[in-house]
Amino acid sequence: MKKRGFEVITDYQNAAITLPQRATHHAAGYDFEAAEEVVIPSIWKSGIIDAVKTLTASEQIHKKIKPVLVPTGIKAYMGEDEYLQLANRSSNPLKRFLILANGVGIIDSDYYNNPDNEGHIMFQFINFGLTDVTIKKGERIGQGLFLPFLKADQDVTNAARQGGFGSSDQPQQ
Repeated sequence: MKKRGFEVITDYQNAAITLPQRATHHAAGYDFEAAEEVVIPSIWKSGIIDAVKTLTASEQIHKKIKPVLVPTGIKAYMGEDEYLQLANRSSNPLKRFLILANGVGIIDSDYYNNPDNEGHIMFQFINFGLTDVTIKKGERIGQGLFLPFLKADQDVTNAARQGGFGSSDQPQQ
């Protein structure tokens, strides 16, 4: 019986995707790689300076400074009382000016095989550097750690997952 692990999603079956691995014997996190080349544009090219000057941001500027999703081609399975925490590589902010837009990603156990995207794990990056950053296919972009979690005594959640990013805050139909 499988406890936890990784699989390649259907869309990337023939894309030579490497399953996440720990780099050393004592490493806590599994290294994730980019499934394809992605350019993360600098936020300074997006009109953010103009928005700050006027203290308003048009819808067009909001779209330009939106985080960029970097696909991994990976989905994760785990126990119902576990989650996969996604974290940035420590070198990304220091050397490449890349930060995770959501700080830390949370992959719930019911995200696996969800109907919207098969549970495809993606990292959300913002580039606060002065130039665009290109992430190449196969480049390590972040880490995933399997962790347990606890539930409150009053927990009565019955909702089933209906999709991917941000789906748990959408009204159920």
